[in-house]
Amino acid sequence: MTDLLKNKVAIVTGAGAGIGAAIARSFADEGARVVVSDIDAAAAEEVAASIDGAIAITADVADETQVENLVARTVSTFGQLNVVVPNAGIATTTPLTETSFADWRKVMSVNLDGVFLTIRHALPELLKPGGGSIVTISSISGTTGSPLIGSYAAAKAAVRSLTQTLSAELRFHGIRANALLPGFIDTNLVTSHQRDFEEALGLEFGGFDDLVVAKQTRYGRPEEIAAAAVFFASDQSARCNGSTWCSTEVSPVRCSKLSSGVESTGGSSRVQGPGTRPPERFVDCRLRL
Repeated sequence: MTDLLKNKVAIVTGAGAGIGAAIARSFADEGARVVVSDIDAAAAEEVAASIDGAIAITADVADETQVENLVARTVSTFGQLNVVVPNAGIATTTPLTETSFADWRKVMSVNLDGVFLTIRHALPELLKPGGGSIVTISSISGTTGSPLIGSYAAAKAAVRSLTQTLSAELRFHGIRANALLPGFIDTNLVTSHQRDFEEALGLEFGGFDDLVVAKQTRYGRPEEIAAAAVFFASDQSARCNGSTWCSTEVSPVRCSKLSSGVESTGGSSRVQGPGTRPPERFVDCRLRL
């Protein structure tokens, strides 16, 4: 532990499992006081119980009243709010021609509306200490599209755009907003739909694993995404604002400059500025997998 987030208070939604749980634990390892939020109360309590000083707050991010309560309870417990990770998300695997409007709205209400509501109600508290960090979770699918997950991909593309808008609006208020774009990560959200993808793509059983290997070498690990979230939440990324990054293994990668003074080189990245170093193997997410 290097105390990169010492004296910081962070909310992580969708933290009952997967990427969200990994982020919550990594934040705590770096000294943050963490609010583990999830619609599944038991899952949130279990994760919070594994983290010293963390609390669990049950919240459906698609319900504005519950989001308001999430932020209010966080501040009443810890006295401040410095970092927000609106990670909660769901997915359905249905071709667009068979997607009902109700199913479309269900995904959008969590994956996009939930992100907006969490950020919107967190902003007044982020402004009080003179600034903070917003780390959103977009997706590679939001840059390229993907069969069966049209609603998910559309929402994640919108999250990326929202993040860039936030960075432009809030830059003079000391609030940074950056997006992570994971590829295929070894979480239940991905693996539970594996057979659906295989059937849609005409792959044999286990063929989806082979496809992932061909595209990104292997499944990513939640802890790798959490490392990037720590970087964006901490002062190490002081020069990053409006950046979109991904965690994946690809080779070779064309050098490409990102926004806000961030440059990607080969299979690793660096931030221009003294004393800042992002996790290794983070590459420009404009790369098409």
